[in-house]
Parts: sequence; C-alpha cells; structure tokens
Amino acid sequence: MQDVGNELSIAQRISLRRPAMPQAMAKIADVVAAHPTAPVELTITELADRAGTSAATVTRFCRAVGFDGYTQFRVGVAAESGRGDAGTTWRTDIADDIGQDDPADRVLLTLLGLHTRSMETTTSLLDLDDVQLVARAIAESRHVDIYGVGGSGVIADEFRGRLYRIGVNAHSWSDVHDGLTSAVLQNSASVAVGISNTGRTEETIEMLSHAHAAGALTVAITTDADSWLASVADVALITASTNPNQRPDDLSIKHAQLLVIDLLYVLVAQRTLGEAANRLAASAMAVSSHRRSAGPDDHDARRQKETTR
Repeated sequence: MQDVGNELSIAQRISLRRPAMPQAMAKIADVVAAHPTAPVELTITELADRAGTSAATVTRFCRAVGFDGYTQFRVGVAAESGRGDAGTTWRTDIADDIGQDDPADRVLLTLLGLHTRSMETTTSLLDLDDVQLVARAIAESRHVDIYGVGGSGVIADEFRGRLYRIGVNAHSWSDVHDGLTSAVLQNSASVAVGISNTGRTEETIEMLSHAHAAGALTVAITTDADSWLASVADVALITASTNPNQRPDDLSIKHAQLLVIDLLYVLVAQRTLGEAANRLAASAMAVSSHRRSAGPDDHDARRQKETTR
C-alpha cells in the first residue's frame, strides 16, 4: 500500500482525489461514494460494470487512492465498515454455495456440477453456422488478431498458440497500445477476435473496434449478446455467464471460453488439413528430444543398456 494519504479514511481519500481523476475513474468514485460497501459485495468486474468502465480502470482507481490493487482495497473497505469477518469474506470472495467446512468430496461435486452446466449452457447457446463462418474465415485469412485483457488474455494466448501451430498467422494482444498498433493494420483479409466475459472491457472493445474500421471480420467471444463488444463485432459467439453465487474468478467461465476456441481450432484444422498435419508433425519432432521416456523404469533400463554397450 502507498504511503500518501493513508492517515485518512478511504472515503476522505476518494473525495480528495476525485477532482483530478479521469472521467472513467471518477465514475467508480461516485459508485463507491453512493454505496460505500460495494467493493466488499462486488467483484472487480461487477464494480466495473456498475460504473460503466473496465476492470483495469478499477485497478488504477485503487492505486490512485493508496492501495496496491482491488484485493487490498476491498480489505480496507471491509475493515472500515466492520465487515471484514471471515464468513463475509468467504461468501464474497470464495463461494456462497460451498461451505467453509464442506468436505473435499462435496466441494469437488459442487464444482463439477458448475463446470458441467457452464459447458452444456455454452453448447446450447452457440450458433454453429456462425462458428463455421468464423472457422472458414480464419482458415482463409492473411492474419488473425486476438485481443483479451487479464484472464481473457490467457485465453487469447492459448488460441493464438493453437492456431499458430497449424499454420495460421495469429497474434494475441493484451496490451492496448500494441493491440491498437496491430488492429489498424488489418484489412478485409484479416480476422480479429475480441474475448471478454462481460463484453465491457474498454481495451478489448477499442482494439476490436479499430480492427473493424480497418476492414477485418470481427468476432466477439462473450457472455452478453447485447454488450458493447458484441455490438462492434460482425459475429458474436456467446458463452455461459457466471453463476452469481460462485467465485469472482470462476474458472467455469474460462472452460466455456476454452470450449469455443477448441471448437474453432478443430474446425480450422479440418479446413487446412494438409498444412496443419505437416506443421503439427514438425512441431512434435522439434520437441521430442526434450521429453522423457514413459517412466522411471524405462529410463533406468535405457541407462543400464547404454552402460553395458
């Protein structure tokens, strides 16, 4: 935590710094001023949505008022409001439908049910005609840009890695400056994919918007068909939204996104089968010498054989 202003209450720090805040950060200040316990009750994404801004802006807001990040900000707010007890923290940050003392088998079954429902719901939401349109465009593209920030950036990197291995000229961007530089260079032979759970991440929307203006086919992967991200996309692929009773950083969301990119990857590979097969074989050969044998017994047997030669 920063030193400046820490002798003041959080409300005083926010009030003191608000006049100098950019508009997006000032919106967060107004939400917190009107609802002082909102940071305790809301995830970073939910607070960003309520303020009409992004999670990255919330993080910058937290730093502006003297905290290293949203977690530290929430702890500070909880302490000042007297809501920092373990039970409240568990329900807010971990899970509302998993007890603190639940046995491991119950936790596992609860999570399995959540993740299974997420995958099943995503399967029912996907328009396969749209998915095949996107796969065909990627297979025939000159260049694919993939945009994502935070957790969605991890999914963007994974998608880029898979496509690149089968010969698709794909790049992933989480830094908005790098992403915008690439986005404006796209054209009608390009595909641009924006990944955002809420569809309201400013940086991702901005990057995808510029790619759209440059002429690329734009694709949104999001839970909200009416979101800003979906509105700037030619095609929106909809995934299951989070369970409101579950954890803020619910991995079932990531699994739903992974299902979509895995489906696209396979469909693209079908359309580029010859080149994809050659590239996969080449990449497997390149790393084969860095993989150990099947097990320790095989390794010991091989060493013994080499010793007796």
